[in-house]
Amino acid sequence: MASVAQLYPEPAPIVACTVSRNVQNFDLLIEDMEAALGERWGDLSFREALAFFDQPDAEHLEFVALAVDGEDEETLSEIAAVITAAQKRGIKVILVADQVGPAGLHQLLRMGAEDFVPYPLPEGALDEAIERIRRPAAPPAELAAPQVAPSPEAPAFRAGGDRDGVVLPVHGLAGGVGGTTFAVNLAWELANLSKTNPPRVALIDLDLQFGSVATSLDLPRRDQIFDVLSDVSSIDSDSFVQSMLTFNDRLHVFTSPPDMLPLDFITSEDVAKLITMARANFDYVVIDLPKTIVQWTETVLNQAHVYFALIELDMRSAQNALRLVRALKAENLPWEKLRFALNRAPGFTDLSGKSRARRLAESLAIDIEIMLPDGTRQVTQANDHGVPLAVSAAKNPLRKEIQKIARQISETNAAAEAARL
Repeated sequence: MASVAQLYPEPAPIVACTVSRNVQNFDLLIEDMEAALGERWGDLSFREALAFFDQPDAEHLEFVALAVDGEDEETLSEIAAVITAAQKRGIKVILVADQVGPAGLHQLLRMGAEDFVPYPLPEGALDEAIERIRRPAAPPAELAAPQVAPSPEAPAFRAGGDRDGVVLPVHGLAGGVGGTTFAVNLAWELANLSKTNPPRVALIDLDLQFGSVATSLDLPRRDQIFDVLSDVSSIDSDSFVQSMLTFNDRLHVFTSPPDMLPLDFITSEDVAKLITMARANFDYVVIDLPKTIVQWTETVLNQAHVYFALIELDMRSAQNALRLVRALKAENLPWEKLRFALNRAPGFTDLSGKSRARRLAESLAIDIEIMLPDGTRQVTQANDHGVPLAVSAAKNPLRKEIQKIARQISETNAAAEAARL
């Protein structure tokens, strides 16, 4: 009777590991790792990871998901050792960060983490990060290039540094007051002031969490934006320009990043450099700001030529405007640069509404210099379709008012240029 040897299949090799102080603090990461890799992953502490990388079982490791939170900022040297050891063995590092300060996050990314995913994990974010690190590496010549690789949608021109652009931040002082709509349409109108010799216009979305400029213009959010924001100090003008996208061959857009980032992910120095590079290469720089006041808001205000503050005829806008003016005056900041714009302003025949607007300005001791009419449903439709009002509803009253503002800015700038000469 012949004996038959029963063969047991060898377990599949481990291709990834989570590395953390306590993986139970990252339960969503556990779920996503199981969904993406099944049983082909393990869990290690920081010290265990350093020892495991030298074991034969680590030969098949493709990446580690390095999960850190605010408590880990005290032991960055230990985490840095894990990143360095992984790099030496060709193991990619995906950084999963929960409530880590911008300085610590910046330091970890500078150490060599290939990708970053915020925690709690957005749906599909880990799968996308795994897909990115599994893409074939670029040829060495491309890796040595110091600038962000251009795409077919990137601007065709190279940074020349031959401009001195006008900086025009737009700040919605309450949710839904139309700050992004105003910024997008103002930038588009400026870019179309002349058919024969149009000015070069940049639209920069600095709302790192909920920026919707890309949505309003139907543009993708690219990883190059995160690359630029992660290390602004080493980016040159060519890299900055090539990270932008072009809308209809006229408007150059620096979108918000693909994933939500803390607003203090970038520093005042970073913002100052971005604006300086933009001014040197564009005639007009429109900046869509978050509603929140952050450390670098002062930098934007100081560099601004005109700072548009959008409000509505309601109590929340009035209170926020009052707080903003008080804060700027208390810090001796140039609050006189503010130009208040009332969105959905009362119409010509709305005498009661005009009276309320006048009382609002008097109570706040401000001048409401811009009255933006209600654009009605056409504004929502234009935003949903990803086009400016000039494309979808050229006769819309809001579009006409923004077009007039763009012309006034151009005329004022031309007069200032003539005076300097």
